[in-house]
This record gives sequence, C-alpha cells and structure tokens, in this order.
Amino acid sequence: MTPTALAELIREKAGTGRGRYLAALAGPPGAGKSTLSAALVAALGTGARVVPMDGFHYDDAVLTARGLRSRKGAPETFDLDGFVHLITRLRAGGEVAIPVFDRSIELSRAAADVVLLEDRFLIIEGNWLLLNEGKWAELASLFDLTIWIDVGIEELDRRLVARWAQHGKSPAEARAWIDGNDMPNIRRCIETSRPADVVITP
Repeated sequence: MTPTALAELIREKAGTGRGRYLAALAGPPGAGKSTLSAALVAALGTGARVVPMDGFHYDDAVLTARGLRSRKGAPETFDLDGFVHLITRLRAGGEVAIPVFDRSIELSRAAADVVLLEDRFLIIEGNWLLLNEGKWAELASLFDLTIWIDVGIEELDRRLVARWAQHGKSPAEARAWIDGNDMPNIRRCIETSRPADVVITP
C-alpha cells in the first residue's frame, strides 16, 4: 500500500467528524517508520502531522543509574506513563506541546514542537506502539488505526549498519551495538507486537 492509498484509507475511516484521528505506525528499528510517516503526512496534507514516541527516551544519565544504558531503545528505557499522558491530551484536542528526541545530541528536548488545534490527523510513530506486554498493551485503546511495517531481519541489519555509520560509529562499534542492542530490540518488537490493522511491506 502506497502512502497515498494509506492516506485515503485514513480519511475514509476518519469520516467527516471534527475530532482527532490517531494512527499508530509501528515497526522494529530500521523499518523506515520516520520515512513512511513523513510521506503519509505529506499525502494527507494540511491538518496532518507526526508525533514521534522517541521524545520519551529516558536521559542517558537516568539509564546509566538504572543499569540500562546498554539497552537504550528497549521498552523499559522509555517514560511510558508520560507518553500515555501525552496521547490522552492529544486525543482530547487543543494545542499540545510535545518532546522531540535529538539524535545529534542523544537527548530529548521538552516542548520542542507543538501540535496545533487544527491538526486533526496524527501519525504516532514508534517501535513499541503495538507491544503486547504489561502496561504497553493498554495503548491499544488509544489509537483509531494501527499500522505495522514488515521488513526482514537481514534488511533491517543492513539499514542499521548504514545508519550507525552515518552517526560516526566505526564498523566494529556499529556491529557491537547492533548485535548487543538493536537486534534484541528487533526480535522482541517482532515477536511480541499485536497484529496491526494494516501491514505495509516496503
């Protein structure tokens, strides 16, 4: 399904109501969530925007104190309660400030962007939106539509090698991080996520 076709599906399901329509776009690291989200927002046009889950990463100092620095990106390294609170506020309507993760400094910047009153179609993007574990499973009731990007593990590995090279890691550093962190997250994401309403195979 192309971004244009997916946008048409969202418009059809949202109908003519005035309330916000929240679509969860999930998939493992390297699946292309950010790229598809941007294309989908462009296809939807005015009144559509992306809300990334990555703004709820715990700071590295918090992860280090909790012994989780080497597992950054795993579900337990996110402020889930804060994320649920944001989604609840977004559904209620009105202007809402959102945090944004800045990968160049590996930090989340609070209130770095704003969802405006007129933003109706929200594409919520993140790895763990369909996770069927503990409190994460409660997210199911917060979304109007769920979308999963299905990409094979070998292709995900190739993309992650390229990603970490762009961020300055040596081949050895990239390999160590992928094997020790990204791949466990990928397998957990694939194996424990709920089925989505729509599956996209790039």
